[in-house]
Amino acid sequence: MIDITLDNFQTELVEASMTTPVLLDIWAEWCGPCKQLGPVLEKLEVEYGGRFILAKLDADKVPQISSQLSQMFGVRSIPFCVLFSGGQPVDGFVGALPAAQVREFLDKHVPGADELEAQQEEEAAQEALAEGDTDGALERLQHAVATDPANDDARFDYVKLLLQLGRTDDAKVAFAPVIDRRALVQRFDALQRWMDAIDAAGDAPDTAAFDAKIAASKRDFEARFGRAQALMARQQWTEAMDELLEILMRDKAWNEDLARKTYIAVLDIIEPPKPKVAEGQIPPDDPTVASYRRRLSSVILS
Repeated sequence: MIDITLDNFQTELVEASMTTPVLLDIWAEWCGPCKQLGPVLEKLEVEYGGRFILAKLDADKVPQISSQLSQMFGVRSIPFCVLFSGGQPVDGFVGALPAAQVREFLDKHVPGADELEAQQEEEAAQEALAEGDTDGALERLQHAVATDPANDDARFDYVKLLLQLGRTDDAKVAFAPVIDRRALVQRFDALQRWMDAIDAAGDAPDTAAFDAKIAASKRDFEARFGRAQALMARQQWTEAMDELLEILMRDKAWNEDLARKTYIAVLDIIEPPKPKVAEGQIPPDDPTVASYRRRLSSVILS
């Protein structure tokens, strides 16, 4: 536990919260509820084992800081607790809450035990690598990834080290969750492009204006793309892909691959769920999706 003053406010609270969340307890000697909350916070600091730092600030001794934070959060009473993270006050609560409610508050902002352990293993792995201990680093990175699968830094370093050691098969296994997540991101990107098309088309998507521009110039790619978006808004998927192909046949890289990316998004949208098949069998592709995938490959590779 740290007592915050004007002299150490920057280092012990703001800068310290860049690496570990700091819970600032604003209290006063005359405040009965403050004396009830204090021991609860101290026990939780021990219970959380370094996952957050408890700091205390006497509102009577350092009114400059307590008043500023109270105004920021619109608070007029104490005890008042403010959680600092990344150098900023991010959340707070008022009153002598019971331990269960304080835990609920902390768990929204404080890293979990597994996450903290993985971070420590990642740091230890880097130290081991700096000392030339490749085996030790690999063991720690493997443990970090197993402990916290969401730690992308640890997974990146783990896959990288496996590849450097020639353990390609193990690297592929470790990299598989990233591929799954990228596929999910791609599918949501497809939905975003659909929503963008709806916004661009407006309430009554019509292709007439685009048709006229295209008739005047077959290389009016802006008009062709606008027409494709209007067709997407109307859920005329194959017609939209046909229009996008017209762009790709004339300029494969137009507008930073916008036509190709949108075409792939449409494929993701219209592809139905794979039917269940017997173990060892490959589910059949949807004929429309398969046909338009082949058409895209033909244009791109021509």
